[in-house]
Amino acid sequence: MNWQYNSRNFFSVRRRFIYPLISVAVALSLFLGTGKPSQALDFLPLLIRGVQVFQLSNVSSQQEFQLGQQMNQQILGGQVRLSRNSEINRYVQNIGERLVPFSNRKNVKYTFQVVDEDSINAFATTGGFVYIHTGLIKAADNEAELASVIAHEMGHIEGKHLLSQMRQQAIASGIATAAGVDRSQIVGLGVNLALNLPRSRQDEFDADRRGLRTMSGAGYGQSAMVSFMQKLQKKSSGSTPAFLSTHPGAGDRVVALRRLINAQPTNSNGGLDAATYRANTRSLR
Repeated sequence: MNWQYNSRNFFSVRRRFIYPLISVAVALSLFLGTGKPSQALDFLPLLIRGVQVFQLSNVSSQQEFQLGQQMNQQILGGQVRLSRNSEINRYVQNIGERLVPFSNRKNVKYTFQVVDEDSINAFATTGGFVYIHTGLIKAADNEAELASVIAHEMGHIEGKHLLSQMRQQAIASGIATAAGVDRSQIVGLGVNLALNLPRSRQDEFDADRRGLRTMSGAGYGQSAMVSFMQKLQKKSSGSTPAFLSTHPGAGDRVVALRRLINAQPTNSNGGLDAATYRANTRSLR
């Protein structure tokens, strides 16, 4: 009698756990289903990992890179034009390579690209693809300031922020249907988010925190991240640069960064020499 009672309780408890998991699996099958086998992203083997997969937090580095490659092709096939200035491209690549060993995701194959555009902006997609506008390079006063922006964008990749946005937007926009979501839909959604929509308040703070740690580890002066944001605020004259047109505002980010620096100060002051920076970027002047 007791065994029967406990059995019923056991199966009752099990149903309470199984039914939500079934719901998650159904939702995932709608989002990640294979409408066209040649186009569908191979996320289905990850279904058994539960709710974290629903947040796309367990996508492999290889899958991220493949998404990033597809997005890069679409971005460069549109209105974004890469700079042909080999000197500047090499300079930005060298800065990026100096930062990579201090990222928490060293297995990511980072690709640093310079966009030939005078607006002050930078953005990142997935799988290590980072884009820096020539206008932002000109706006920086030293290498450490430029490194702070690159490190910030690496922070978004490290935190998988775009993947999280893609999941949320796919559901909100209704493109997750019974027919599934093919690769072109996912890629197009990611490109639109990367180019046109700001990151959340939490993501910006997180990317700042990660970026500050990365640039500090690489020996760059921590103050450069703060000074760059402050400078852009003053230069904006009522119109906020694209790099800062996010939630939270630059003022809040400066306050948060100062707290982080005060909590974990370093003696590093690399990259703060303005004359050296002007010499390294003279081909843009």
